[in-house]
Amino acid sequence: MSSAGRTTPHVIGKEPTGIELVAVVIVLALANFLAVLDMTIANVLVPQISGSLAASTSNGTWVITAYGIAEAIMVPLTGWLAERFGPVRVFIIGIVGFAACSLLCGVATSLGMLIVFRILLGICGGPLIPLSQTLLVTIVPERHSAAALAAWSVTTILAPIIGPVIGGWIGDNWTWQWAFLFKVPLALAIGGLAWAVLRAHEPSTRHAPIDFVGLALLIVWVGALQTMLGNGQDQDWFNSSFIIGLAVVSVLGFIAFLIWELTDAKPIVNLRIYRDRQFSATNLVLALAFGAMFGGVVIVPLWLQMNLGYTATWAGFNLAAGGVTAIVAAPIAAVLITRYDMRGVACCGILLCALSMAIRVCYSDQIAFAASLWPCYLIGAGMVFVLVPLLDMSTSSLNETDVASGAGQFGFVRTLSGAIATAAVVALWNDEIRSNHAALVANLHAPETLIANAEASGLSPDAARSLLDQMVSMQSVQQATNNCFVVLTVLMLAAAALIWLSPKPPMKHSGAPPATP
Repeated sequence: MSSAGRTTPHVIGKEPTGIELVAVVIVLALANFLAVLDMTIANVLVPQISGSLAASTSNGTWVITAYGIAEAIMVPLTGWLAERFGPVRVFIIGIVGFAACSLLCGVATSLGMLIVFRILLGICGGPLIPLSQTLLVTIVPERHSAAALAAWSVTTILAPIIGPVIGGWIGDNWTWQWAFLFKVPLALAIGGLAWAVLRAHEPSTRHAPIDFVGLALLIVWVGALQTMLGNGQDQDWFNSSFIIGLAVVSVLGFIAFLIWELTDAKPIVNLRIYRDRQFSATNLVLALAFGAMFGGVVIVPLWLQMNLGYTATWAGFNLAAGGVTAIVAAPIAAVLITRYDMRGVACCGILLCALSMAIRVCYSDQIAFAASLWPCYLIGAGMVFVLVPLLDMSTSSLNETDVASGAGQFGFVRTLSGAIATAAVVALWNDEIRSNHAALVANLHAPETLIANAEASGLSPDAARSLLDQMVSMQSVQQATNNCFVVLTVLMLAAAALIWLSPKPPMKHSGAPPATP
């Protein structure tokens, strides 16, 4: 497939203008925000949920894993769902179902019930992410699409960052149930507004057959992979036969899925669109850049709490600082992609993110709160400059009939890269802490003297040894954190280079209305 652009008209139905256009963008952006928010809002609430429902913390993590599995399976199915039932119809059913399942999660009385309802919530929420992108691309006139994509990208970046902040605040001031209940009226309002402004833009549908084999293989390999990633740390990774079994199932399932979908006449996930070089390069860059960004989002709160003594809420506030610059950078990014090569805009954004990672390589455990915010400001702006052009490039070279499938797979890559990055970075960080601790202990100069000095200052022998061990542990955590950010910096630099594998995308039109003859 060439990158010459779509072969059918850009806007489906009557072109929205004025208040209707604003409402379309708000509806799609907010629906995306709610679906992405649910990926992280429950993370800090697992101990409270487990205690309330009389379950262990390790079992409580299935509240997170269940949603991740269901969402990861549904996102790549979006293209088929949109083709068979219509993107607007699936979107509205999804957002109303999201409201209903959020209510069910809020009233669950056992961990088993909550996990089942979280699976249903992921099934309803998964399609909202790619469908909001698809409808944005196909409904918003092209001259306004840059600004619309910028607004949508802000919600994509903000939601996973502020999810733990909202969850922590709810946990500190209310009960965990409100992390689900507060979304019910929001989702219903979005659903009502969506019906009012989107139903006129429903394209024609066709009776797409169900690829049962492909669907089963997708559920198997994605489910096994997400379960492995969600439980690997607690199970000591590949020292566990359970994790090894999941890894084998996910690899073999993926290979079988790949072969089947590439040879089936009517696949449930259209992998053939990866023959488009622009689409493939965009997804490769997204996987590296978003994975590295998400890895930083995971490590920073852990480091702030373990080494600097921050509470979970204040650690979340530190990350949320990036949301300020993301909002400021969004309109700038919208203008830049209409004037310059989108590959260059994305490359500059990735380099800005790489700079934020490199700054953290030099951190110490004595850094002040204000100084720790600068990398957050940089990555907030940088990710907007990355995501806005990538969003456009991910679908602009595809035929109109492939846009929903492309958006679904773009969302799947983003979801999967975040999950893999979370597991990989935490595993690397813990391994680095252990190895650094052992190296520091082995090379500690005159520990007896240090302990004697501490005892001379009035500490007991046990307290003196504990103090020394605490100092070594803090330095081990600091070195591990710095080493992780070296790896994340390298990943960002690799993404900056790989963006140039894409052919030059066509220039976008500016937001000004077309001139009349």
